[in-house]
Amino acid sequence: MQSSSPTRSSASLALGHLERAFRAPPRFRGVPLERLRHRTLWISDLHLGSRHSRAEALLGLLEAVEVETLYLVGDIIDEWKLRRGAAWPVAHAAVLERIAIMARTGTRVIYVSGNHDISLRDVDVDVPEIEVVEETVHETADGRRLLVIHGDQFDEYSDEASLVVRVGDWSYQAAMAINLVFDRGARRSGGSTRSLSLRLKQKVKKAVKYIGNFEGRVAAHAARLDVEGVVAGHIHRAEIRRIGDILYLNDGDWVESCTGLVEDEHGRLCLYRLRAGEWRVETEEPERAEPDFPARALAR
Repeated sequence: MQSSSPTRSSASLALGHLERAFRAPPRFRGVPLERLRHRTLWISDLHLGSRHSRAEALLGLLEAVEVETLYLVGDIIDEWKLRRGAAWPVAHAAVLERIAIMARTGTRVIYVSGNHDISLRDVDVDVPEIEVVEETVHETADGRRLLVIHGDQFDEYSDEASLVVRVGDWSYQAAMAINLVFDRGARRSGGSTRSLSLRLKQKVKKAVKYIGNFEGRVAAHAARLDVEGVVAGHIHRAEIRRIGDILYLNDGDWVESCTGLVEDEHGRLCLYRLRAGEWRVETEEPERAEPDFPARALAR
C-alpha cells in the first residue's frame, strides 16, 4: 500500500492532517457497499496512522452512507503513533478526505477530541466545515439529550507519558500482531475471525473491572449534566445498556470491532457492525426499564 510522510506540526499533528484532507481531492476508494441512510452516525477510535487501523473498511462505509450528522468521537488520528515515526498510508488520508466531502455536501461533522488527538483541545482549528469540541450534547429525533464525549477524562491511565500506558500499549500492540496470525489461519480454514485483544478484555477479571469502572464514571458525569444518555468511545468496546437512569452507549472502534452507533429518523439507536462487507445491526436499544445501577446516586 502506498504511504506518504506524516505532517509534522509542532502544535498538532492531527490538525495538520485535518487541514490537508479538507484541501485535497480524493485519491483512494474503499470497498463499495449498498447505499445507506441514517439520521446520525457516531464512530470513534479510528487510530489513523496506526498500522492496525481498518481504514479501508471504514472508507467503504463512509462512501456508502448518507447522514445528517456525523460524530467523530475521539482518537480519529493517532498522534502517539505519528510522533514515533509511523507512516501515513493513502487509505488513512482518504478517510479524512471522504469526511471532508461529506461536510461540504450537507453533513454536519462534529469532531470530539480524544487522548490520542488531544492536541486539538489546545489549538484553533481553521477548518470551517467541521466543529471541534471536547464534549457536546446531541438531541435525538424523539427529543432525548445525549452527552457525546470520548471518555479519556474518566480514565486514570490515559496519559501518553505514563509508564503504565506505555506498557499497556506495547501489550495491546503485541496482542494485535498475534491476532493477525490467527485471522489469517481462520480465513484459510473457513473459520470466523475475532479479535484476540477483544476476547482478553472480555475474560480477564481486571479488564472487566476497568471497563465497568469507566462506564460507571462516564454515566455519573452524564447524570450530573441532566441528560438522558451518553455516547463515548475510548475503551474499544461497543455497548448499549442502562446504568441507572442513563442510557450508556459506546460506539466501539475501527481497529478491532468495526462498529458504529446509528440513530434512525425516529430517534431509535442501534449498534451496527461491518462484517463480511455488510453493515448489520449488532445491538438494539433496550426498552426503558427500571434502573440496574444507581448512576443518579453517584452523581450527587
